[in-house]
Amino acid sequence: MRDGHPMTTITGGPITTELRINDRIRVPEVRLVGPNGEQVGIVRIDDALRLATESELDLVEVAPTARPPVCKLMDYGKYKYETAQKARESRRNQTNTVIKEMKLRPKIDAHDYATKKGHVVRFLRQGDKVKITIMFRGREQHRPELGFRLLQRLAEDVDELGFVESAPRQDGRNMIMVIGPLKKKAEARAEVKAAKVQAAADRDAQKAADRAADRLERADRPMVDATTRKPRRRSENVDPAM
Repeated sequence: MRDGHPMTTITGGPITTELRINDRIRVPEVRLVGPNGEQVGIVRIDDALRLATESELDLVEVAPTARPPVCKLMDYGKYKYETAQKARESRRNQTNTVIKEMKLRPKIDAHDYATKKGHVVRFLRQGDKVKITIMFRGREQHRPELGFRLLQRLAEDVDELGFVESAPRQDGRNMIMVIGPLKKKAEARAEVKAAKVQAAADRDAQKAADRAADRLERADRPMVDATTRKPRRRSENVDPAM
């Protein structure tokens, strides 16, 4: 309560980005744009609505903050559909940065190193960044050069797929390096998809070749004519016990 009067809370309605069209446009005049982008000029709202009706189009307010507001003649249903399609395509092509992590020990054996390197190669081929962490334990903390040499070795082994984006640095008991992919995420996805399509085409071609070879093999087999078949002798048809 303020000055003896109760305070009232005013809450606004939801914010909408929906464009105003046709009879929802409540202004005396608008700057009209034709369906092909041509400038018609400033006209009264009634004349703009009449032109929209005659053209079998909608009057859409495209710039409500202009003075006067800018309106365009268009097929609003088609416009909304095309806008939704563009937004969907934009989301599909949007690439989110993904950072994978791989942890190694300074004294990793050859087999484990090969396995870890294989994972790093796979991540880079997919277009993802890889954070390499060397974990030191005990007295290993006094030998940081072991981790540095291991990170250098790994970077050299995958230099055809990635580059050192963040040089090795000590972070407490760990040493960290980030390797970025040479190819962007979208390019990597396109290559993986193309490889799958090519593999499927190769499988289909191999199956077709196998079927053709099988047909040729059956065609080359000699046909046995029933008229030239050697007749059985009587002794072959008689049971020896009789």
